[in-house]
Amino acid sequence: PFPEIIELNVGGQVYITRHPTLVSVPGSLLWEMFTQKNVRSLARDSKGRFFVDRDGFLFRYILDYMRDQQLVLPDHFPERSRLQREAEYFMLPELVKMLAPKLSKQNSLGDDPCQSDPEELSPNADATRSLTSASAMLAGFITSGYRGSYTLGRDSQTDAKFRRVARIMVCGKTSLAKEVFGDTLNESRDPDRPPERYTSRYYLKFTFLEQAFDKLADAGFHMVACNSTGTCAFAHDQTDDRIWTSYTEYVFYR
Repeated sequence: PFPEIIELNVGGQVYITRHPTLVSVPGSLLWEMFTQKNVRSLARDSKGRFFVDRDGFLFRYILDYMRDQQLVLPDHFPERSRLQREAEYFMLPELVKMLAPKLSKQNSLGDDPCQSDPEELSPNADATRSLTSASAMLAGFITSGYRGSYTLGRDSQTDAKFRRVARIMVCGKTSLAKEVFGDTLNESRDPDRPPERYTSRYYLKFTFLEQAFDKLADAGFHMVACNSTGTCAFAHDQTDDRIWTSYTEYVFYR
């Protein structure tokens, strides 16, 4: 038999819920897992939690739906199509219907005998669609920063020895950070942060600033501010070489 309180590890995100919640939709994948299968046959992680290899960020909405069969999403939710795919995987047909895009009668294909041919659309149509898409995006700030250091001789800057960027940190709203950086975002230092909360503990899996800037630009962000601070210390008592340590931040807004 299954315990009343169940711990789940979904794609690295930990959830704790009641057994009746997981079996509240007969015929769903979770219902099958926790009613039709032997408890010993289910996959577990190293801490004994039941493991499901799916999107841990989106599973919170699956679990919310399982509680009362209602769908409540944040404003300007950017992951609707991905959540629909998760609903299909967990075999929740009613949730799939709720997430399906709805075409109004006026805009549905076949209802308007005078539809414009795609090649005859106004030249401003693409710009209009872009503006509409941009206006639907969630506004906010993302700050990326890194620490660096280099050794500099007293008499010549040509001998400066620079270290590469070791880690690019990301600060901002969780949902924005995940939207922009996706799978390249390392959440290991703050794995259970809700999407509406803020964090300063994420960092990127790559170390190229230009790559981070490209991703931010592709998501519609532009830089609005930057700053840098530095401290200095002597490298050795026997030399005049100095070690400079700096921290630089770039602030982006959409």
